[in-house]
Amino acid sequence: MIKKILVALLLLTSVSFLAQRTNSSPYSYFGIGEEFTNTTVEQSSMGGIGVAFNHYKYLNFTNPAAYADLRYTTYAFGMMNTDLTIKSNTTEQNVSSTSLSYVALAFPIGNKAGFSIGLQPVSSVGYSLINSLTDDTGTLSEISSFTGNGGVNKIYGSFGIKVTKGFSFGIEADYVFGNIENSVTTEIAGVDLATKFNETLNLRGGSVKFGGQYKKELKSKLTLTAGATVKLGNDLDVEGENLTYSLTSSGTGSEFIRDTLAGQDGQKIFTVDGDFKLPIKATLGVGIGKFDKWYAGLEYENQDAITTVGLQSNANGAYGYGNSSRFSLGGFYLPKVNAISGYWRRVTYRAGVRFEKTGLLVRGASTNTNFTPIDDFGISFGLGLPLQRLSSVNMGFEFGKRGTTNNNLIQENYFNFRLSLSLTDTNWFQKRKID
Repeated sequence: MIKKILVALLLLTSVSFLAQRTNSSPYSYFGIGEEFTNTTVEQSSMGGIGVAFNHYKYLNFTNPAAYADLRYTTYAFGMMNTDLTIKSNTTEQNVSSTSLSYVALAFPIGNKAGFSIGLQPVSSVGYSLINSLTDDTGTLSEISSFTGNGGVNKIYGSFGIKVTKGFSFGIEADYVFGNIENSVTTEIAGVDLATKFNETLNLRGGSVKFGGQYKKELKSKLTLTAGATVKLGNDLDVEGENLTYSLTSSGTGSEFIRDTLAGQDGQKIFTVDGDFKLPIKATLGVGIGKFDKWYAGLEYENQDAITTVGLQSNANGAYGYGNSSRFSLGGFYLPKVNAISGYWRRVTYRAGVRFEKTGLLVRGASTNTNFTPIDDFGISFGLGLPLQRLSSVNMGFEFGKRGTTNNNLIQENYFNFRLSLSLTDTNWFQKRKID
């Protein structure tokens, strides 16, 4: 009972931890920030696959239908550390960030259904960029600094149920919420006061996802699985305000506001009211494996371009959106699940690869009208270290590259270390017998 109370408290208080999520990627400047593919550490270690995968004790953030096969109550906590090497055509910089990835609880309902609830990040904003301009003589004439922080999170509920012997159906509903703050400070040589533009945004919305899985027993104890999900299109409502003011700064970095600048209509504070329109997202996958021995799967995901309504954050046309897609290949190998001797024979070994078109299009130079797509590629592997009973510690390692130095842009080489604790307990809805 104490464990259940602690888990409930963690689920409630983790909203604040997710809100403090850190990020060091310059690409979090665009839109709602750097978006995340919501997967468990186990899934991430296999290239992000999961739409056709199910397991009796592991959570699945890709397909809610997978919870129909859950047989144990499972608590899961995940975190990630990212080391970034940011490269341009002229400079290189190393940065790092650590954050909580998810807090979730899942439990079976009878022998044919399961339910999960949890908290996950959707996107994160955390950047600090400086742009310098020089005159014809090479003298510094203007400096602009861009900073941003915040992010978007979601609370979700997933339910899966077996409809027939080989087919399961699932549904997931979530509520998305978050806050983002962006600012641009410009200092011009010979001008005493600097000018700052500051924007604060509140984002809210919800979405629904449907999923299905089919399982077929083959010869030699092999199992063929197929899965699909469809996340319905939805809007993220964006409300907030922005203002521009002049200021002076001290040597310690403190700001002293001198005057708030008014627009053409005389207003000093402008209201922001718009939407991010997210289209339908579809995911398909197949896999084959042997129960508690090995598994290999393929997965493909696709979404049309995101559009915006009533937002002025991209008025200068610095970026846009195109269709996004992801292709993942991965799997696991478990030498012997119940080996009495030899601990490493009971360890689960995972690996995968991921190719992703993020859909973000960036115009790297003001004199260039061409937009460059920001692609992402990652290679991952991981270990599932068994603890007492069916609990485990899961570690994941991923090396990847995002973006390019072409068109005056930035390339990120990253190393992600993921860690999760998966705790299993007796079924909450299992009827206890008294001898």
